[in-house]
Amino acid sequence: MTHAALLAALAACLGEAHVLTGADAEPYLTDWRRNVTGRALAVLRPSDREEVAQAVRLCAAAGVPLVPQGGNTGQVAAATPDASATAVVLSLLRMNRVRALDLDNDTISVEAGCVLQAVQEAARNAGRLFPLSLGAQGSCTIGGNLATNAGGTQVLRYGNARELALGLEVVTPQGEIWDGMRGLRKDNTGYDLRDLYIGSEGTLGIITAAVLKLFPLPRSQCTALLVLDGLPQALRLLRRARGALGAGLTAFEVMSAACLMDVVRAFPQQRLPFADLPDGGWCALLEISGGEEDGRAQELLETVLSAALEAGEALDAAVAVSGAQSAAFWHLRESITLALAQAQACVKHDISLPASRIPAFVQSTDRALAAAFPGVAMRVFGHLGDGNLHYNLLPPAGASHAAIQRLVHDRVHEAGGAISAEQGIGQLRVQDLQRYKSEVELDLMRRIKAALDPRGLMNPGKILEAGPQTGATAGP
Repeated sequence: MTHAALLAALAACLGEAHVLTGADAEPYLTDWRRNVTGRALAVLRPSDREEVAQAVRLCAAAGVPLVPQGGNTGQVAAATPDASATAVVLSLLRMNRVRALDLDNDTISVEAGCVLQAVQEAARNAGRLFPLSLGAQGSCTIGGNLATNAGGTQVLRYGNARELALGLEVVTPQGEIWDGMRGLRKDNTGYDLRDLYIGSEGTLGIITAAVLKLFPLPRSQCTALLVLDGLPQALRLLRRARGALGAGLTAFEVMSAACLMDVVRAFPQQRLPFADLPDGGWCALLEISGGEEDGRAQELLETVLSAALEAGEALDAAVAVSGAQSAAFWHLRESITLALAQAQACVKHDISLPASRIPAFVQSTDRALAAAFPGVAMRVFGHLGDGNLHYNLLPPAGASHAAIQRLVHDRVHEAGGAISAEQGIGQLRVQDLQRYKSEVELDLMRRIKAALDPRGLMNPGKILEAGPQTGATAGP
């Protein structure tokens, strides 16, 4: 089948208005960070799972690769095609329906194109909480969240996206529909296909819908921002908060003072609740929520903070006295990435380590980078509670970004960590994965890919190096 014949068949299936080419396709071809711009044969916009399946079957028959795309907010260009213009981008944004709410089972069934914030609001309107929370929640989609196993700010309490999904609906590379929308909390009937597709970044199949867990809405919630001398103090504070608050501790974030100063410079309307921050200092953002039905959340948190101040684990603390102030504290945290985007080129790392090793890692790696790249400026923040840091830096002029990343990732690997905690591999970290994964792990991953997508047509070149694409037909 020629490309022209394929496009005609796709238009007949989806409607001409939903097979985009030329300038209409361009908004889908550049990743969020604007690091990669690809080309595509077309952008497809199906409206339901049957149209997805039909489009996949047509592309498979023509040997044309598919690149699934949700809100296109990823950090590693996992939803961006390459420059060959031989693939189609399959956007799921039209598939944005809430299919069902089951309050007795505490689940919500949604299509993959549902924006995360819309799912949160649908749950809240039903008196429930969907706890996945990300800076991009106003534009990222559930399908993308699951395809990348998104993390966010409440992993400490509720887990990653993987822990929040009970069932999936997936279109396979052959255009078959696997309906796993069972919503069961216990299902010990063989291999867990759900977990196989979650985190696979569209390389094994296309997630078209999911059954997600819901939780009771918190009856009380309290947020505090603290000033700390360093990460060792943050780790001691985390231990104290966990011991006193238990499962009530919803979030524990850390931010270098330099990150927060970037925020207030970039966004003057935002204010810090402190007169000053020490050079080289840090801030911690804590939130307690959930089971304190009698409104004792603030009392419990203030008890922890008083003990931390007395023990020298914190230099200062501010407790939010209203929902608006709590939102302002979180807005400071969530604005760091936007502030860094306005700065000079930022070299980003999304690393995972046991929390106990993070202070020593940051101290020694900061020193190694300063020695190797004089003038480097660190901009580190992240989720200390679950061991995930966004270890970012502003490099000096002329410094090799690749050499910087190699130094950081080598040290992460030596410390027993992972080079990607929540952002995935995409196409930007494929070579890094080859460097740090064992050959046994890589071989197992390649065998899974070959078994489910033997022709290598599903999001080629993401996670693993691109495999063979048999049957492709060039031509107009």
